[in-house]
Amino acid sequence: MTTWAAFLWGGLASSSLLLGQALAGPLAGSRKTVGLLMGFGAGTLVSAVGYQLVPEVSFQHGIGVGIAFLLGAVTYSLADRVVDRQGGGERQDLDVQPDTGSPWAMFIGALLDGIPESFVLGITLALGGTIDAAFLAAVFVSNIPQGVAGTISLQAAGTTSRRVFWIWTILTLASAGVAAAGFLLADHLTNEGIYAEAFAGGAVLTMLADSMMPEAFQHGGRSVGLVTVLGYLVAAALAVAQ
Repeated sequence: MTTWAAFLWGGLASSSLLLGQALAGPLAGSRKTVGLLMGFGAGTLVSAVGYQLVPEVSFQHGIGVGIAFLLGAVTYSLADRVVDRQGGGERQDLDVQPDTGSPWAMFIGALLDGIPESFVLGITLALGGTIDAAFLAAVFVSNIPQGVAGTISLQAAGTTSRRVFWIWTILTLASAGVAAAGFLLADHLTNEGIYAEAFAGGAVLTMLADSMMPEAFQHGGRSVGLVTVLGYLVAAALAVAQ
């Protein structure tokens, strides 16, 4: 595998944001469907955290893994607060009011959401020699509802469809670059990247609890719990089948 391969895989995982934009129009009037998609995507990411990022065996390396996991959560939480104060808090809000929020802050927030996933994708590709299909699928699927919700929020903030397309395109390229960076830095990480993966796992889990799951339950209703479990099982089955 090469750095370019990591770049391409990272771009592929994030490219589903564009698919989310394409679905935003047809799904704009069906908040429940989007909420259910969010629940399914959240389930796949929870599975990825448990199976790929911070599996039970990681904790055999000592308390450092737990500290890294907590630091990832705290770092994401603090950065997310900064973005929210600048107008990016509505980036996954399906009920955002017209002309509220900042498109630039929403872009930074979406990038913040995707950095841990892309970085880990590059690390696992470098250390494993092959792409982790289960983790790739989890990231790809979870980005679809984020693309739908993000598109709705950006358009409500006054962003044209053309600009939304370029925002997602730039974000896809940025995520690809982060994956390439993870690939290049993998050899310099201690314990085969276990601490870096734990850090990312804490960030991803915090993102899910802070923004994705609340929106999913608000709009998807009580069925979201079942759909989330389904997403978890699908991602878990892929992880075990590898």
